[in-house]
Amino acid sequence: MILELWMVGVVIAFLLLIRVPVGLAFLGPSLWWALADGTSSGFALKTTFDGLNSFPLLAVPLFILVGVMANRLGIADRLYEFCLAALGRVRGNLAYVNVGSAVGFSWMSGSALADVAGLGKMQIPQMVKAGYPFSFAAGLTASSSLISPVMPPSIPAVIYAATATVSTGALFAASVVPAFIMAAGLCAYIFFWTARRRDLGTVPFDRRRFVRAAVGAIGPGLTPVILLGGILSGLFTPTEAASVAVLFMLVLGVLYRTVKVRVLLQSLRETAVITGGIALILGAAALLGLILTRAHVSRDVAEFLTSVSDSPVVFMILVNLILLVLGALIDATAIILVTVPVLLPIATDLGVDPIYFGVVMIINLMIGLLTPPVGSVLYITSSVTGRPVDQVFRGVAPFLVPLVAVLVLITAFPDLALWLPGVLGF
Repeated sequence: MILELWMVGVVIAFLLLIRVPVGLAFLGPSLWWALADGTSSGFALKTTFDGLNSFPLLAVPLFILVGVMANRLGIADRLYEFCLAALGRVRGNLAYVNVGSAVGFSWMSGSALADVAGLGKMQIPQMVKAGYPFSFAAGLTASSSLISPVMPPSIPAVIYAATATVSTGALFAASVVPAFIMAAGLCAYIFFWTARRRDLGTVPFDRRRFVRAAVGAIGPGLTPVILLGGILSGLFTPTEAASVAVLFMLVLGVLYRTVKVRVLLQSLRETAVITGGIALILGAAALLGLILTRAHVSRDVAEFLTSVSDSPVVFMILVNLILLVLGALIDATAIILVTVPVLLPIATDLGVDPIYFGVVMIINLMIGLLTPPVGSVLYITSSVTGRPVDQVFRGVAPFLVPLVAVLVLITAFPDLALWLPGVLGF
């Protein structure tokens, strides 16, 4: 059995290496192992479909739709204009606007890919035109997009909460402070970088423009109030809040006169494509999880990690290293689904809070979106800009320093994640 399991791992690794979609790379070898082990094809398929049978996961396509609609209905553009009007006179203004608009958009989108695909088309050309090097503009845009999947409503958080059976609201609350710390880390890097660039111009503060932009941003600014206010107050479940947010996006689109049948159909089509890929990974990972359970992988991993040390600190350091490597190789959704059932029981036995563990895991895996060979954000940024992936990564590399520093900070001080859930009574 162990030999066969190693063969499954080798085949999956090979399929991922040749860029077979993650869901198919997991599903094919897993079905082969299950059938070879005597599992009926019906039970294997049932296990696969049971991986999708979760009410909290209904929030995933709805949150994706919110982000897509915010892009296509011009709602994200209003946030960008407000940030530009507010920060225009600051040296390095477009760089700070980049981070500010990413924070604003993150309240509506739980996906880094939606962020960089939507805002990147606008931000990178403007920054290059204003005299910023392409590498800096692309690297910052790609890096700031990671705020979206950390800040609630976070799609990885929904998937982790469903897998770990923890409160989605508590995980959302725990993610807020770390997301702002990520933004602060990127701004600190911008501050030191722009201090050496006296050639970057500023824009005089225009009160009329600022007031006009502020009025235009009121609608988008209400989105987190409705969405997170409803979830954290207990008025909505995350799934219900996502439905309300979709309706609110439609209302804003009608008010801004950007709603068209063609745009809505494009939004639904894009959401369906993204959701289909995630659903395939969810089902395939459920079957792979059954295989790992039958092969006693959880027990073997627990014995190995506890043999190294029974210290929670050492355990979290090892987990960070493991996840950083896995995040560079495998899709984040798949890693959450496969590793949480293995690592979380060990973490809880060592006294590690599952909510804090989830925040650390999500930040870890989001950094993986910027690292090759998988690096989904790298490929989207490359597609948006028309530049080679290696050129984009050269721009991203310096920004990995503040992002990893934030990861170390959150790992070392769990209260940074757990303070807000405690205040809110989770």
